[in-house]
Amino acid sequence: MPRMNAARRHVIDFTLNGQKVRAEAENRMLLSDLLRHEIGLTGTHVGCEHGVCGACTVQIDGKPARACLTLAQQVRGSDVRTVEALTPDPAELSPLQAAFRRHHGLQCGFCTPGILMSLDVLLREQPNAGREEIRDYLSGHLCRCTGYATIVEAAIAAAEEQRKEEIPNA
Repeated sequence: MPRMNAARRHVIDFTLNGQKVRAEAENRMLLSDLLRHEIGLTGTHVGCEHGVCGACTVQIDGKPARACLTLAQQVRGSDVRTVEALTPDPAELSPLQAAFRRHHGLQCGFCTPGILMSLDVLLREQPNAGREEIRDYLSGHLCRCTGYATIVEAAIAAAEEQRKEEIPNA
């Protein structure tokens, strides 16, 4: 009977939150596990592990992606952003995070990192997104606490603030 090989680890080079990273991962290691357990960035939450809840959403090459459905190997050479990258100073909040705080866009907070990572992309790509676009964009995120109304209000407020910052002072 042939001997089973031990799990093979491979080197993965990628950019994580603006920094070049070299990590080792087994063949079937998920990006969510690499981020949380190997690198120690626990802001990416793992809920359903089937890509349904959206809690594990990160950005890969500027687009939202489910870290629980992405093999770590797949990010080789990519640019990965996690919720930790929304602001350079962990003691401060990004405008989107501040809007969530002001508008009570979170309760337990478990789903919040994934929602923030998706909304960050939406507001960058569609700064004039309205309620319907926001609701549609969030359709892949499950939040059992807020009922989404405050999340949408926070996103609208963040978009308005973002537009004001982009207007040059006259």
